[in-house]
Amino acid sequence: PLGIQTFSRIRMEDNLYVDKTEYVYRMTHTSGKYFFLSRPRRFGKSLLVSTLRSYFEGKKELFEGLAISKMEKEWKEYPVLHFSMAGGKHMEKEQLERYLLYILQDNEERFGIECDAPDPNVRLLNLIKTVNLQTGKQVVVLIDEYDAPLLDVAHDEENLDVLRNTMRNFYSPLKDCEPLLRFVFLAGITKFSQLSIFSELNNIRNVSMDEPYAAICGITKEELLIQMSDDIDELAQHLELNREETVLELKKHYDGYHFCWPSPDVFNPYSLLNCFADGKID
Repeated sequence: PLGIQTFSRIRMEDNLYVDKTEYVYRMTHTSGKYFFLSRPRRFGKSLLVSTLRSYFEGKKELFEGLAISKMEKEWKEYPVLHFSMAGGKHMEKEQLERYLLYILQDNEERFGIECDAPDPNVRLLNLIKTVNLQTGKQVVVLIDEYDAPLLDVAHDEENLDVLRNTMRNFYSPLKDCEPLLRFVFLAGITKFSQLSIFSELNNIRNVSMDEPYAAICGITKEELLIQMSDDIDELAQHLELNREETVLELKKHYDGYHFCWPSPDVFNPYSLLNCFADGKID
């Protein structure tokens, strides 16, 4: 499907899901609690975050037939706090703080929590502690597009400093709450090294260029040939090419992403899906 980045919806509507669940299992069953992944725009990061959410919420039925169904034996359920910073773009400091309070309130309402503290970091701290107390379980925190509020001011040093301090302040409770947390995952486009989350969370694992996670987002050539075989044949017919020529054209246009060495050839998923939907290589 084009434009659907919710794992549960893809599975329930019986769309094609390129199985990345072995990576989910690997990341959630390795040493470490805090993880960071950067990938380009429209590369499947939001879908990965959504997949992690369904996994930690114990929705076993959504994973039937996928790699993780043979690997996971326990299917423990955890309370999940899911934040998307995508709506926090092009904002001044006050607007951004109001947006942070809004997404915090959204999570508070899911757990029936009321808090009127005006500071986002206090609200996040209270949210994690209260959810842990309510459920008696460690909390999972998933943050999609963690860097969205900073990207459009990346070259404006004055504004960048102001917004960076706002975001640093918001993320600061994640370190203090370590005993209350089962898993923390941040996804974004780039690593803002001066954003002190990376110095404060000195145990955060940046898996962006780790070989075991090279194909965690995007579509490998093997996945393309096996799981999208029918799409290739349909496109070949449309372009009046044979299968091998079509694969060569797809490789020439959409392959070329390598996030470590050695790495499988990774195709841009959004471009590839558009190509199959439109029936043309562009």
